[in-house]
Amino acid sequence: MLERDEYIEQAYLFRSLLERMGDNASVQDLLQSIREELLSTTNLPKAVDFLTSELKLTGGLSEGMRRLSHYFTPFQAFVVSESERDGGKFDFRTAIDVLRREAAFRGEGSTPQASFVYQFESLARNRLGYDRGLEAISRDPIYTPEWSEWILNVRRQIGIVDFADLIYGRSEHYLKARRAQGLDLDGPERPILFGEKEGRIALANRQKDPLLLFAALQRHLNYPTVPRLQRADEQKHVLPLLVRRMERLEGRLKLVEEEQRGGIDLSRFMGPSNDNLPSDE
Repeated sequence: MLERDEYIEQAYLFRSLLERMGDNASVQDLLQSIREELLSTTNLPKAVDFLTSELKLTGGLSEGMRRLSHYFTPFQAFVVSESERDGGKFDFRTAIDVLRREAAFRGEGSTPQASFVYQFESLARNRLGYDRGLEAISRDPIYTPEWSEWILNVRRQIGIVDFADLIYGRSEHYLKARRAQGLDLDGPERPILFGEKEGRIALANRQKDPLLLFAALQRHLNYPTVPRLQRADEQKHVLPLLVRRMERLEGRLKLVEEEQRGGIDLSRFMGPSNDNLPSDE
């Protein structure tokens, strides 16, 4: 895990990059501009220099993040790589927003429970793929070996076992229910990873859409929300479209008026006559 200052500066980097991408400037230029604003007491300016060099060589940021595995997490590199994949539908802006929110709540002091649910919801909402995504999540330094083992187990069981059951089975609420039945009195066979509240919410959302589980955790436990792809505002394109149509109608009306006055002069639509061209002799 990095120091708190590093996550605060990462959140600022991703937020500034997201806000300035509409200024018709390249990502390379934006990184160099934002780099001057970062705290020199952190390692992020050095990381930005390396990312800029990799961007010049490869045209992407994900490979540079992978090579800086001691600074950027595998999940961060995976998210950016999915946005850079040819033929993919995952937007680069959404990827940067995912990283911005993750860095922000880590700077505020995140828990493994909140981090995992946020990262898993990011995979689910954006259809990034559970196989490589969960493998990248399992290597995040915020997780203990017990957490990493469980995440890889989720990777094998997802789609077979309900996601709410996976959380409920590793919660304190499940352990209390077992002990009320006279079971597990000597302690749980597997490590408990989630608290009682997470277990209650997961139990209430069994056999339901996982998005409802995510929303409940965000309401009751203040878990971070995953950015959603914003739909394009179609209204802003209506006026330019109407202007182009009016211009075409005006052109057609002029042709009709010329035809009624005695015919259309086609000479203005033609190129220069061959008789006026200079001879090769």
